[in-house]
Amino acid sequence: MNAVTESKVRIQKEDFVVTDEIEAMKKVSRNIGGIVTFLGTGRELSKGENISQLNFEHYPQMAEKKLEEIRVKAIEDYKIIDMSIIHRIGEIEIGENIVLIVAAGEHRKEAFAACEWAIAELKRTTPIWKRETTSNGEVWVQDTP
Repeated sequence: MNAVTESKVRIQKEDFVVTDEIEAMKKVSRNIGGIVTFLGTGRELSKGENISQLNFEHYPQMAEKKLEEIRVKAIEDYKIIDMSIIHRIGEIEIGENIVLIVAAGEHRKEAFAACEWAIAELKRTTPIWKRETTSNGEVWVQDTP
């Protein structure tokens, strides 16, 4: 079991435990009525190519800063109670956890909206890059689905 830290934004090589992160979020406030999570995992197929491995690299400090900006804006704009964002870097095997967003609100509507916005914004703006290893070689992924 991984230790859950106090930081609400983390970029790390180690895997995380989703249930530990949810339990940590539940302790933030007794007014939480809904928690929404997004869990991104390594998939085997991309654009018709079999992927054997994923590798994530990031721009240190800038990526953490951007994730914190996303967290703060989600809390302010969607009126949620809190949010945590974890992204893994390094080699990721197919099926392993990559990214986790946990959004907690008084009600589900704002938590769903904040979570959806946060993952889209993370993929659009955060300097974290994905390289896929396929049978045809390595490919840096440029676009976001």
